[in-house]
Amino acid sequence: MCGFVGIFEFIESLEAVRVLALEMAKTIRHRGPDWSGIYVHDRAVLAHERLSIIDVEHGAQPLLDVVAGRALAVNGEIYNHIALREKLRRPHAWKTKSDCEIILYLYDEYGPDLCKMLSGIFAFALFDETRQTYFLARDHIGIVPLYIGWGADGTTYVASEMKAIDGVCSTLQEFPPGHYYTSTEKQFVKWYDPEWARTVPTEKVSLPKLRAALDAAVKQQLMCDVPYGVLISGGLDSSLIAAIAAQHRFKRIETGETEEAWWPRLHSFSVGLEGSPDMAFARKVAVHIGTVHHEIIFTIQEGLDALKDVILHLETFDVTSIRAGTPMYLMARKIKSMGIKMVLSGEGADEVFGGYLYFHKAPTARDFHEETVRKLFALSKYDCCRANKATAAWGIEARVPFLDKDFLDYAMSIDPADKMCPGNAIEKRILRGAFRDLLPEEVLWRQKEQFSDGVGYAWIDGLKRRAEEKVSDQMMAQAAERFPQQTPTSKEGYLYRTLFDGLFTNPTASLTVPVGPSIACSTPTAFRWSQEFAKMDDPSGRAVKGVHLHAIDALKI
Repeated sequence: MCGFVGIFEFIESLEAVRVLALEMAKTIRHRGPDWSGIYVHDRAVLAHERLSIIDVEHGAQPLLDVVAGRALAVNGEIYNHIALREKLRRPHAWKTKSDCEIILYLYDEYGPDLCKMLSGIFAFALFDETRQTYFLARDHIGIVPLYIGWGADGTTYVASEMKAIDGVCSTLQEFPPGHYYTSTEKQFVKWYDPEWARTVPTEKVSLPKLRAALDAAVKQQLMCDVPYGVLISGGLDSSLIAAIAAQHRFKRIETGETEEAWWPRLHSFSVGLEGSPDMAFARKVAVHIGTVHHEIIFTIQEGLDALKDVILHLETFDVTSIRAGTPMYLMARKIKSMGIKMVLSGEGADEVFGGYLYFHKAPTARDFHEETVRKLFALSKYDCCRANKATAAWGIEARVPFLDKDFLDYAMSIDPADKMCPGNAIEKRILRGAFRDLLPEEVLWRQKEQFSDGVGYAWIDGLKRRAEEKVSDQMMAQAAERFPQQTPTSKEGYLYRTLFDGLFTNPTASLTVPVGPSIACSTPTAFRWSQEFAKMDDPSGRAVKGVHLHAIDALKI
């Protein structure tokens, strides 16, 4: 996972801006430890920190279209880059085999419409020397982070992480997912607007079609020139991704599975406290699918010691993100020590299929579907932020097949009545039904366990104890005075907000983090589904009580 910064429309001297860009890039070098590059023009400076995944030898950035006079800095992967070459109408002066170079030539021929053509995860900045304009864009869900800010003198800054622009902007914000921004229009334009986000779908589920769609998503995301692995939490979602990846590990995806894979041994990773429920289930999955499995055990004290670093890297004070992000951050460091540079993860399934336990309370199919849409388009602030930045902190790229654009087009077009879990019906039943033969029974039918819970319940309890030690009742009573915006609603949230404010100084930085009531990761809207929820405000899955299912008996498809 790479990182880049861009500075546009500046009035400072070119050399001063060049030096500033290099200093900004250093703050995100953890994202791309393999190489550094810079492009300098009197109207734009792009600095890039590369994590080499595709075309390791030649894919250094910024990439240049010397014929058209354009420069490009990208963080991401374009999975359909080979197929997109067929969409080009004329020859181009290719310089690399990088998957990202296609963006230059698609822009040359299609302009902003290129965003709709890309299947992948990306954030990029493109500068046109001839027109002296720039074009910025971010992927459909915001799987890859991007921030934008403006200086008092009118300078525009963009960066893969907020820390790079925190100290140089007057105002900053998250670059909205599924949008692009041009220097000519000076506004964000939504390019990703699927029909399922605007209507309640009615297509009845086809389990074979659902299975084929997820298999295709995993398969194309195995595009990789370096050693990779899979994360197995022990729950359904990550286990499915790992099992599908294991089926394709012997052949190279880039050659249409006609050549042997460069890295045929698949390594899997799990993390938890000693004796955590997740690790026991992950071990069963690894044996079942035949991976080389590694268990990373951490202590509560090690997690507590890492909190400040985790908040620095995740750039949030959201309670759920920090609870789950800390074990993931610790695990990523171990993964990197083993030479792995890319991992597949299971983020997104709960948002697509309504897998959180509070979805049992959805009053109607419309409510259920609209909540999945809300959750998906908020992922850039939560699970995508956590998965990307916790791994990028150690120079690892996380890929999330459940959020593949083509997979979403089908999975989110399914009648939500087929996804619902009324009464004692188990959540994500159609996903389980589509893959009956792929996992051990006890994993396939395991009830939802949120990652921060599954690594060991004592972890969350330890965090709450630390918050009780650091935050008094009086401090909480005056929380709105100290934090008039994005006011924390719990002592744990207060602790994280205090650490955040000690790291990020821009007055608008805190506005990038949403705050609101939540039960088991619900949105504030779904929080109102049950009167029982009004008495609680805890993102842990344990907050939803009384949902004990007999999974196999309750399955009805």
